[in-house]
Amino acid sequence: MEKLYLLVPLAPLFGAIAAGLFGRFIGTTWSHRVTIALVFVSLIASLVIFVDVLQGNTFNGSVYTWMVLGETHFEIGFLIDSLSATMMVVVTLVSLMVHIYTIGYMHGDPGYQRFFSYISLFTFSMLMLVMSNNFLQLFFGWEAVGLVSYLLIGFWYTRPTAIYANLKAFLVNRVGDFGFLLGIGLVLVYFGTLDYEIVFAHAGHMASHSIEIVPGQSWMLMTVICLLLFVGAMGKSAQFPLHVWLPDSMEGPTPISALIHAATMVTAGIFMVARMSPLFELSEMALTMILIIGGITTLFMALVAIVQNDIKRVVAFSTLSQLGYMTVALGASAYSIAIFHLMTHAFFKAVLFLGAGSVIIAMHHEQDMRQMGGLKKYMPITYWTMFIAALASAGVPGFSGFFSKDAIIEAVKFADIPGAGFAYFCVLTTVFVTALYTFRLMFMTFHGEPRMDAHTRDHLHESPWVVTTPLIVLAIPTIAAGWLIGPMVFGDYFGGAIQIHPEHIAVASLGAEFSGVIGMMMHALVTVPFWLSVAGIFTAWFLYIHRTELPGKIKKISGPIYTLLDRKYYIDEFYSWMFAGGTRSLGNILWKIGDVKIIDGFFVNGTARVVALAASVARHFQSGYIYHYAFTMIVGVFILMSLWLFYF
Repeated sequence: MEKLYLLVPLAPLFGAIAAGLFGRFIGTTWSHRVTIALVFVSLIASLVIFVDVLQGNTFNGSVYTWMVLGETHFEIGFLIDSLSATMMVVVTLVSLMVHIYTIGYMHGDPGYQRFFSYISLFTFSMLMLVMSNNFLQLFFGWEAVGLVSYLLIGFWYTRPTAIYANLKAFLVNRVGDFGFLLGIGLVLVYFGTLDYEIVFAHAGHMASHSIEIVPGQSWMLMTVICLLLFVGAMGKSAQFPLHVWLPDSMEGPTPISALIHAATMVTAGIFMVARMSPLFELSEMALTMILIIGGITTLFMALVAIVQNDIKRVVAFSTLSQLGYMTVALGASAYSIAIFHLMTHAFFKAVLFLGAGSVIIAMHHEQDMRQMGGLKKYMPITYWTMFIAALASAGVPGFSGFFSKDAIIEAVKFADIPGAGFAYFCVLTTVFVTALYTFRLMFMTFHGEPRMDAHTRDHLHESPWVVTTPLIVLAIPTIAAGWLIGPMVFGDYFGGAIQIHPEHIAVASLGAEFSGVIGMMMHALVTVPFWLSVAGIFTAWFLYIHRTELPGKIKKISGPIYTLLDRKYYIDEFYSWMFAGGTRSLGNILWKIGDVKIIDGFFVNGTARVVALAASVARHFQSGYIYHYAFTMIVGVFILMSLWLFYF
């Protein structure tokens, strides 16, 4: 079985090498055949491992030792349990569908082989992250997905906007990764190891330990470690205020938008916090911070999605909001529910992104929803699969998103951690907003009168099978995955992979009221979230189907509020002024004062002036007259005798 563990991440890596280094020789067809086949092998191996884990067989061991420093071993190893096995299946399944979809979307692109190499390398990096059993390998996978995302977001490197977007993503993630690395450093310093098992076993003994970050101010060690680790999660999982990179990542091709936003990079932070539950459970302050950050991200990013007109950006801000839901669940100590929503979200969000890409193909790469409309009759498969995903996203009972989203809302309601009240208000309000922007997208894109030009309308048709097949395949778990809520959330599915202290009662209280899948759906009909969802769908229908003139009037009336949302709260402008502008101002100061005046003016030119002054004085003593030399000698003897008498 250990060889099978190695096969899971190495198969996509070999595919990346084949397409990247030898793609020119094997051609486009064999590039996608090899990479798809090897990702399929990884999926089959993940499924076999998943079944083995369900039978109670887990693994935690080292593959090889990379370096020994004193008594500290830096190793590459795997931790295979229910948490990692679930992530492996989700990552490989979504990745396989994205690989197949890419054949149709990237057909004819000059970087075809390079793109397949990148997405296979991305899959390898994410698998190394989720399978790791130590912080070293976790950090390797963490940084690797960041590097490959930089390459993928800027894949069309001739576009200035793509270069700006990938640089932005890279820099913002480095801010989060700096905190993440500091957190890992503290773990190494105080625990003397980077192995999960040892760190988790000794975490309780370190709970009362404190450190002084600022002299005279004591902080709990576990709080500092958890907050620093969460800063890393804020960057990778795009939580406020480190969320600004994710909407701009839409500059990359749609397949990578689906892969980054659905099952891989942005979920890495959620997975990491769930994996570190033995640490986070020891710091109520860290959990409070997670609740507040998650609540802000959930509501405020959902509001921005309402005013977006780019079909991909609507889905991107939806991702931000849904990541906020997962973060809130983590803060409420409902780690199992967070992972459950991660799984359901991976499926319905992949359908939404890939469906948006299908629409973009049909519209000749037009992404503005104001130029669409009436696509339902031209693209029935795309429409119905996206409609299923929209129902799941809106939390309609019976679809996967309903079970995970309602579970989060109820868990936060039961949570007794400070900040839970604020988070509950945010996640509850966001139910209405989510339904509104999701069905706004559906109605503007697929219903109403066609608004595209005549040439585009005449050539509208359904996308090829390599595009629609992944949509159909992913639509199945979009419907059915939520029905696994019983064993995954309220059963012993995660076992020891996730640890929750008895005083954190959210999941236990919710489980006591769980009456089965059917009972949960029936009960939802009399709850506030269900009617908020219905209200959001009805509002979208009323504004974008029945009274299409109203959105324009509301836009004029709301004026400053619309502008605030359209400008995304001016956070990008603030960062540009504060950090980019501040860096430029500092650079100008260092240039004008430090370089021009101090280095060039004082040291370089000043030295030259001193030498010139000394030379001009010395020149008078080199006149060629004997009495000048005699006078100089007398003065020199006088100075030497004066110094001799002074000291002796």
